[in-house]
Amino acid sequence: MSEQLPTDPVRSPFSRRSLLRAGGGLAATTALLGTGAVFAGPASAAVPASKRFDLTKPSYDEFRSKILHESHHVMQGFAFDNQNVRIFIVNARNGGTGDDLCVTQVNFSGEIQGSMHLNNAGHGVSIGVEPVGTDSYIWMECDSDDPTSAGRGTALARFKFVNGGTPSVKKFLTGSDTITCATDPINKRIAVRRKENGKMFYSVYPLASAAAGNFSSPLAHFAQPALSTVPVTFQGYTIYGQYLYTLDGTGHADPADINSYVTCIDMNTGTVKSRALTKAGQSLVFREPEGLGIYRSLAGETRLYMGFGSRSSMDNINRYANLFYKNVLID
Repeated sequence: MSEQLPTDPVRSPFSRRSLLRAGGGLAATTALLGTGAVFAGPASAAVPASKRFDLTKPSYDEFRSKILHESHHVMQGFAFDNQNVRIFIVNARNGGTGDDLCVTQVNFSGEIQGSMHLNNAGHGVSIGVEPVGTDSYIWMECDSDDPTSAGRGTALARFKFVNGGTPSVKKFLTGSDTITCATDPINKRIAVRRKENGKMFYSVYPLASAAAGNFSSPLAHFAQPALSTVPVTFQGYTIYGQYLYTLDGTGHADPADINSYVTCIDMNTGTVKSRALTKAGQSLVFREPEGLGIYRSLAGETRLYMGFGSRSSMDNINRYANLFYKNVLID
């Protein structure tokens, strides 16, 4: 579970060209986007047009009721290495402080292939993956703002996934507030979500630029719009093409209480394009929405994946990972 979102949208337009005029060109832009710095307002967006997922279409099972390396904590964010056909899921470590996280690699049957720990990281709402040859580099939050409990990350970490290894971490955007990320494995972009002046903003970059430490030229930068007329519990996000997708809702024991919604946001305008209730996995015991991800199958089908945590019974200590997907794209 993550933070409660406010209902007031921030949609004021802000031209990057005007930012350059007002702030003295590239130096001003770099100062705003540098380590720990924030924008004063949204920048213009230049994400190429693309199709979007039809959120009203049915969802399909990938796998259900799989235990991760750390079995006592619910899954959080997940991401795909599309190039090397791998899935990575993050959750809290058994016996940790709550912000000690574990990344588990699984295959498409949900079977564990390996794991890696990153201590004092944060909550794990969303992660990203960058393939480099046959290696997978994990992007995720680090340097929790509260190392004694379930804090939130203050920087982004990038490290090579090595089963059982100790991460050799490179850090970016240190000094941030509640920072996470998500990757588009098809278009090779990364979205960064963090608080700026007390509000949640998204910034989108070419993945290669981010890996090189260059966060000076975002393709998009916009405030998170209101997702509902009432506060919602934010549970993850991902990006594909022109659109950003979010997942919100709470855990429930009764399928009649399902309140999990997927929302599609146009990153070029920062406005909501569509929003729909999802009942994927409605028969799961204490089903809780947890994370979104993008994958293109070997047959060329592009999919929007939704994660849900569950149990085998209400008093069972183990927590299970479940993945479902939508696969219909529309203009």
